[in-house]
Amino acid sequence: MKIKPVHKATCHCGAVEFELTLPNGIEDPRRCDCSMCRRRGAIVASVTLEGIKIIKGKDKLRLYQFNTMTAKHYFCSVCGIYTHHQRRSNPKQYGFNVACLEGVNPFELKNIPTNDEINHPADS
Repeated sequence: MKIKPVHKATCHCGAVEFELTLPNGIEDPRRCDCSMCRRRGAIVASVTLEGIKIIKGKDKLRLYQFNTMTAKHYFCSVCGIYTHHQRRSNPKQYGFNVACLEGVNPFELKNIPTNDEINHPADS
């Protein structure tokens, strides 16, 4: 049986702590140009729904939804940091804030593409 690498992630204040199972490391890092992502500026990567486990602070997480109310964006109610979201384009995945990963500096990632979510197929 292959052991999957588990990575610790936290919000800024540490009230929310979660584990990510990333067998292939950071996959599909990207930015998004939707109205929400333009404002938060995070680099996100993908993980399966089973690949994220909230270890601490589930009661501190708040949900924000807008537009089609499909995506579920979570953030820490204490420090305000966006931690993850259930994706609208692939509801079987979470997008997670790469900057929340312990030991990862998102500014060291190069050539991060930007997804065109302004013209999302679900909006037409």
